[in-house]
Amino acid sequence: MSGACDDCLRRGYLVGLLAPRIAGLLGRSRRRPPGLLALSDEELALAVGGARGREEALAFIAGFQAERARADLRRCGVWTACEHRDGYPRLLDDLADSPAALFCVGRRDLLVALDREPAVTVVGTRDASPYGLDVAYDLGRGLGAAGMTTISGMARGVDAAAHRGALGACGATIAVLACGPDVPYPRSNRQLHRQIGEQGLVLAELPPGQRAYRWSFPARNRLMAALAQLTVVVEAGESSGTLITVDFAQQLGRAVAAVPGRVTMRVAAGSNRLLREGAPVIRDAGDVLDELLGPAAHRAASATEPTDLDPLERRLLDAVEAGLDMDAICAFAGLPVNEARVGLARLETRGLLRRDGLFGWERARGG
Repeated sequence: MSGACDDCLRRGYLVGLLAPRIAGLLGRSRRRPPGLLALSDEELALAVGGARGREEALAFIAGFQAERARADLRRCGVWTACEHRDGYPRLLDDLADSPAALFCVGRRDLLVALDREPAVTVVGTRDASPYGLDVAYDLGRGLGAAGMTTISGMARGVDAAAHRGALGACGATIAVLACGPDVPYPRSNRQLHRQIGEQGLVLAELPPGQRAYRWSFPARNRLMAALAQLTVVVEAGESSGTLITVDFAQQLGRAVAAVPGRVTMRVAAGSNRLLREGAPVIRDAGDVLDELLGPAAHRAASATEPTDLDPLERRLLDAVEAGLDMDAICAFAGLPVNEARVGLARLETRGLLRRDGLFGWERARGG
């Protein structure tokens, strides 16, 4: 548990050094050539930089100072794990090009637990519909409440919603980044990045300070697929990058499931196709637990329902779930309008309800 060995640490920094050259080699392609990251140090340098790149890489390798790198990592709050030491998730061994080193911020225990307890990767489009965001949040929250780790890529849209749901339930969540672990990407998720680093785990195969590259997103996706026993797709178009994660999961023999989307929405065309091809249907965290643990998981899923509601709050919640209007809610709960509104607002602040227009309420997915 002492961090990456010298050789693996050097390899991690070498990939960071060569990252711009890899980007130049791939141009605008969204995929990386198979086996590129499985090459030896010299082979990788030659493949992406030619003879000159190879010489630069060899000079870097010869001059690499592992202890100086470790001191730099400590200063920026990053710790490491490597394939030669305990604490590295053996699930990554299924990859032909598993990263030699992982650069991490946050809870080390979450990385160690991946080999003992099943985790779920939740992925989907960046341009999710309100329905897709609600479902992703609900999955993260439900899985977190049931003690399951939610993995995603911290992208805007589905990824971020799943992370926020897990955090909202004080559950475990892991963000796998296409840049360095200390770099919030996208910048709009800076606060989410900080929260995950404090309450969960952020990991990357690129060292601190590295920006994201086009090639590093599919490279990141392979890690998300490998670290989980099940990948759940929430809204993905036919050409969505999300389906790259699905491809990796299927190649690794991992299970893939999907959330049904409206058949008229292009944003759900890819995920709906997965269902048509036989992927299990996921409606909520209970379905996920069933896929991973069997039907008995429904008992664990019941933990996602709030247990600390007083009788009045329970009546208000039941009335909203029944689709009652405000007058009927008041009658059902036996309250005057002003007191009912106070109770409903309290449930909203807890994330259990949300406003539906000016005068209505509805149950919040994930609440």
